[in-house]
Amino acid sequence: MLLAQLENLDVVTLSRWQFALTIMFHYLFPPLTIGMGVVLVYLEAMYLKSGDLLFKQAAKFWTGIFAVNFAIGVATGIVMEFEFGTNWATYSRFVGDVFGSALAAEGIFAFFLESGFLAILVFGWDRVGPKLHFFAACMVALGSIFSSVWIVIANSWQQTPAGHQIVQMTRDGVPWVVDGQPVMRAEIYDFWAMVFNPSTVQRLIHVWIGCFIVGAAMVMSISAWYLLRGKHQDFARRSLTGGLWLGFLACVAALASGHFQAKNVYRTQPAKLAAFEAHYETGPAAMTLLGVPNDQSESVDFAIAVPGGLSLLLHEDPNAEVIGLDRFRPEDRPPVLPSFVSYHLMIGFGSALLLLYGISVVWLFRGKLFANRWLLWLLVFSIVPATIANHSGWVAAEVGRQPFVVYPPLLTDASGGRMIDDQGHFAFDESQGLRTANAVSRSVEGSEVLASIVMFGLVYVALFFVWISVLHHKIQKGPEPVGLRKSPENETGFIEAATAISRHEEGLMGDRDEDAEDEAGRSVEQQDSGEAR
Repeated sequence: MLLAQLENLDVVTLSRWQFALTIMFHYLFPPLTIGMGVVLVYLEAMYLKSGDLLFKQAAKFWTGIFAVNFAIGVATGIVMEFEFGTNWATYSRFVGDVFGSALAAEGIFAFFLESGFLAILVFGWDRVGPKLHFFAACMVALGSIFSSVWIVIANSWQQTPAGHQIVQMTRDGVPWVVDGQPVMRAEIYDFWAMVFNPSTVQRLIHVWIGCFIVGAAMVMSISAWYLLRGKHQDFARRSLTGGLWLGFLACVAALASGHFQAKNVYRTQPAKLAAFEAHYETGPAAMTLLGVPNDQSESVDFAIAVPGGLSLLLHEDPNAEVIGLDRFRPEDRPPVLPSFVSYHLMIGFGSALLLLYGISVVWLFRGKLFANRWLLWLLVFSIVPATIANHSGWVAAEVGRQPFVVYPPLLTDASGGRMIDDQGHFAFDESQGLRTANAVSRSVEGSEVLASIVMFGLVYVALFFVWISVLHHKIQKGPEPVGLRKSPENETGFIEAATAISRHEEGLMGDRDEDAEDEAGRSVEQQDSGEAR
């Protein structure tokens, strides 16, 4: 019965569900690699600076976690590129010139850089010098960031297109027409205007901050777990401290970034912001904290709101007018409920994380964080709200631009003011954009899309359990033991090193590899034995 109902859904709806499934699963991993890449650079820099082998131990462990996320992220990201050419063929033709340049730049400047140095980062610990290994860590982190740059540029162009012109495509030198309609495409005439379109900078900064929060939350989650289990105490304390500072500062930065991002959304996509706040009627706007949007009554049921709060944030005036959904035709409005819920989930969980990390910083200064078990348990599970907030932000951004996959600008008059039709609605210049309903391939059937959704669902469930299994094994194994010392002048003796290794092995599953510090310990043992004889 359920499958029959799903088969009756139109290709557009099924294709959107398919893309949502694949991209939301894929997006579990890029934020982790971007955020943890920064952590790896910090740890290796501190190891080079101080010579403290505890930093090397931490860097080696988190490199293993990074590599797992990177591998699955690459595998799941390839799928979406094929979806562009199958389900979204019309869309691909329309944006091909823009996406072609951006994705080519990502492959050349980001993916090759990241993957080329990844082997040195993962396998080069005892094969290259510490300086070269640090350089590899920098290049991998830089590659991850470069990748996000070009992906966000391409996505931001869809939100606020610039630097292009719309031209008719040709086929065999003849203008291409399908069913009496000319086939159009966006053609870049100003590459840098496309790159720095009106939303790129704000969105890119906000994406980076979100990635830093997720990466820091992963570090804190595993470190707090070790502290609760009484394992790898020195490693866990140092890792948790670094992750906490990164997460706290990123949450503070998210407040400022989110404020400027919201003002930019209102300037370029006022219908989206109205959907975020379920602001139906133009006029002074409250900032809704909780509630349930009701499209029938065009109000928010059970609302808890700050009167004039949205007007104050957008215009610094609680009585200022804010454009509502009533200024847009019903067919031009975004879906209010998913936009409202995802936007408020992002803000709600982000605020909760800021509060949690702020309290944790206070307890860290008091020297009682590592003994506070209830706070450590909250840090263990903080990876969940961090991930939900990050995903909710993307859902809000993508659903809020509907019903357009490439968002057209609003028509303006000679003075630059927005044009209004006879019903008081703003009008879009749809020649510059593309509706989602017109973006799908005309040769794909609903049953084919449904079959692919089932197939991808099964594959991704299997990949998810593989990911969890590998992470569980690495976490149970823990960081490899090292002869902890701060400088060559204070070398650890054999007995202390052996004791540290013994304590490590008591809480591990599986074998460990011997490293260079074990060799140093054995040489000390031989020297002591010779002196005894």
